[in-house]
Amino acid sequence: MSKERLQRNIEKAQHEIDTKKDLVKNGSMRQKYHFMAQTGWINDPNGLIYFQGNYHFFFQYNPYHGFWDSMYWGHAVSRDLLHWEYLPPALAPSETYDDHPKGGCFSGSAIERDGRLYLMYTATTNAGEGFEQTQCLAYSEDGIHFEKYEGNPLVKAPAGIPADQFRDPKIWKHEDFYYMVVGACKEERGMALLYRSADLIHWEFWNVLFESRGEWGRMWECPDFYQLGDKYVLTFSPIASGDHTAVWLSGQFDYETGRFCPERSGEIDWGLDYYAPQSFLAPDGRRITVGWANGWEWMPQWKDWGPSFQEGWCGFFNVPREVRMLKDGSLQYLPVRELEALREKPCRIQELFVTEEERELIAGDGICFEMKFRIDLERTDAKSLELDLRCGKGKKTACVFDFEKGQLSVNRNNADGWSRGTSRSVLFLKGKQELDVHIFSDQSSIELFSDQYRNNHSNNVFAGNTQRMIKVHAYGGTAAIVDYESYGLQCCF
Repeated sequence: MSKERLQRNIEKAQHEIDTKKDLVKNGSMRQKYHFMAQTGWINDPNGLIYFQGNYHFFFQYNPYHGFWDSMYWGHAVSRDLLHWEYLPPALAPSETYDDHPKGGCFSGSAIERDGRLYLMYTATTNAGEGFEQTQCLAYSEDGIHFEKYEGNPLVKAPAGIPADQFRDPKIWKHEDFYYMVVGACKEERGMALLYRSADLIHWEFWNVLFESRGEWGRMWECPDFYQLGDKYVLTFSPIASGDHTAVWLSGQFDYETGRFCPERSGEIDWGLDYYAPQSFLAPDGRRITVGWANGWEWMPQWKDWGPSFQEGWCGFFNVPREVRMLKDGSLQYLPVRELEALREKPCRIQELFVTEEERELIAGDGICFEMKFRIDLERTDAKSLELDLRCGKGKKTACVFDFEKGQLSVNRNNADGWSRGTSRSVLFLKGKQELDVHIFSDQSSIELFSDQYRNNHSNNVFAGNTQRMIKVHAYGGTAAIVDYESYGLQCCF
């Protein structure tokens, strides 16, 4: 009966999607090239993998409504990371261990073994004694139709770990063993627990991979762990850690002890809308990571969720990024080169001197575009440079490069009449001759990359189509912009 119940719930969800998708796709706030679900709510990227000639994106999903609820795994495939074919949901709540209105099939990861695709996910339920999260397995011969392992759940929270704070397994293989890192907390401090197995079924607790001393929040969601060059990288999204929403640590790891020793740390993204990133290996060896562009927005005057919710959907993924490590152990997050295939209508300016007098820039239609330039710091004496995006009807998103304070900020308080908040980060400018800037704008988002892709800001902006002007001006002097280039970006959906 278990297989039948799973299939019945998937078919029911697919019917809901088919009924609503044509209406939802015409929503005015739908993204043009960022990955989205066809309907409903989407959050964490799950099970990202290249399998049998396709990139597979799974995702936390509520196909019925544009808000978080009982979780499914949505599923789509692509050959180029740009154009996607939607498949039926891969997982649906169907068992006593994962079928609950506020539970379901939570986040996890994927791995290939002997031609099969395996999904490890967190099952969440409440049998009357509080929520319990356990790690479970599903498998597929074709990468489309999945069965849940009859021996689920495989791993329960160890002693001392709250049963409702034990989730988001990321699995990988090293030599003869499979390894799994799971997010957890103990005594209100975030941690990543390490397990290992010879067969993906029987798991033993190996060690605490790493844990917070209090500086990284009270719970670590969506941990990821991988090797990059001769170093190892641990990423996670901490709960209750101030502005930190997506953290990376790089350092040394010993498989014999199962202990990670970080040497450097940093932020994947300082923006207000970047969370729960998960990475995978592309067939050419690139380490690619994808994050959720958040979606917990709430304003009392709306009396429900934000603009996209009113169109029957909520949430999307940030553009995929290639992870690279510099010699000092710091990480770069570069938009994947596949995005270049979307470029059209190029505009180039070799040199531009910006004063306090506002001037307009051209980039595509001013809504969906890519922009790149460098600020020549040696020829810049301005105190700051302000780049205003999605301007119109008295509204704008202000990106300010403050050379005097050494700060980069993205202010969306006047962006669209709904969004709010300013993201800020430190610009380390001492001794530098230039500052690089790379921006991707879509219908409902702005992603800004700077300082060799180490200082990044991703923010959702729900601006209308009348907001398509781009303006720039300096404060207290002149700013020198060189090698300006921009492109319109074609629609993928």
